[in-house]
Amino acid sequence: MTGAPANRRFLVAAGVVLVGLVISAIMVKSLWTLDSNGLSQLNGKLPIWDFSNLWAAGHFVREGRLELLFDPPAYRAALRALFTPLLTDQEWSYPPSMLLIGVPLAFLPALPAYLLWTFGTLSLFHLSIRTLKLPLAVQGALLVSPGVVMSVVVGQNGVFTASLLLGGLLLVERRPVLSGVLIGLLTVKPHLGLLLPFCLLANRKGKTFAAATLTALLLVAVTALLFEPSVWMSFRTVTAPMMTGILEAPYPQSYHTLALTVFTAARSFGWGLGASYGLQAFVSALCLAASIWLWWPRVHILGDERRAVLTGLLTLIATPYGYVYDCVPLSVAAAYFFVSERRIPLAVHAIVWLFPLFVPFVSLQGFGAGIVVPIAYTTLLLGLAVRDTRPSRMQA
Repeated sequence: MTGAPANRRFLVAAGVVLVGLVISAIMVKSLWTLDSNGLSQLNGKLPIWDFSNLWAAGHFVREGRLELLFDPPAYRAALRALFTPLLTDQEWSYPPSMLLIGVPLAFLPALPAYLLWTFGTLSLFHLSIRTLKLPLAVQGALLVSPGVVMSVVVGQNGVFTASLLLGGLLLVERRPVLSGVLIGLLTVKPHLGLLLPFCLLANRKGKTFAAATLTALLLVAVTALLFEPSVWMSFRTVTAPMMTGILEAPYPQSYHTLALTVFTAARSFGWGLGASYGLQAFVSALCLAASIWLWWPRVHILGDERRAVLTGLLTLIATPYGYVYDCVPLSVAAAYFFVSERRIPLAVHAIVWLFPLFVPFVSLQGFGAGIVVPIAYTTLLLGLAVRDTRPSRMQA
């Protein structure tokens, strides 16, 4: 598409990006409007709510108080002593390997550390999306996209994990060892890498699989060596059951306004734990099957970039534990397919692009089915992918 129609398309897209920026700016301003206690007037929490957890954990470890991370009441009391007595409950929810990031950041005060984390992860994200060879304007738009904003505004790690996920998938062919290292590092949030081993095995990427496995094992070993060997046992006996309890808590909870999974959607419709897990397992199995198909060598006609972006979308849908700040791959998909896929109306890409900003408002109405939008978009894209591979199968 060239000439006037292409110009109109990009002008409309620029308008959509501008709308997202305006809404994001309003949200950020509200979040950073503080009361006399230094808490956000928007939600009564620290404006760097999620990052404060990472930074404080590193701070406590530096002080020799690692045990606080695995004693939730004591951890909350220490957080209140560190920040403000009015701080609402928080928990340490990450694998111990995340401390390899938190401890170095804790050498800085909280706010400078937050800025370093934010701009550092944005730089890593930019490096990962450069492989997609998108126009510079589209790359710039991605750096301020709603999915990215919903992650960085509270210091979450969605941009970081998306960089590892997409960077790892996009480098499989050209840099297999580096790809494996990035995928191995993703074990800091292991539920986001559920599909990746099967993708690598389906595509016979033994070198990448080995590099990923070795990297994951090294993370465990280094963490145990730097802190204490029992840290992983504490994670298994304290942190993992606690996070399962948070996942299985009755609907609605305050954090459900940001949840974005099939499991949470089922709970919002009144389904019990067994039925909700069953539905999530069924959808996850479909995502696994789709991922294996995408990475099967005879389907290579799709292209490395298209395959990687689609796998990022399937990862979002497959996990039972995901929130809106994890949906950076959704923004990447909207940008990538806006540029490369002209069979989908621009309005569809626009809805997907702006979607992360509206998840909390939908969930506040007791309707936790925001995952429907990623599922519908992914299904549409997979349908086109299947159609595009038919000629190659017929020739084979």
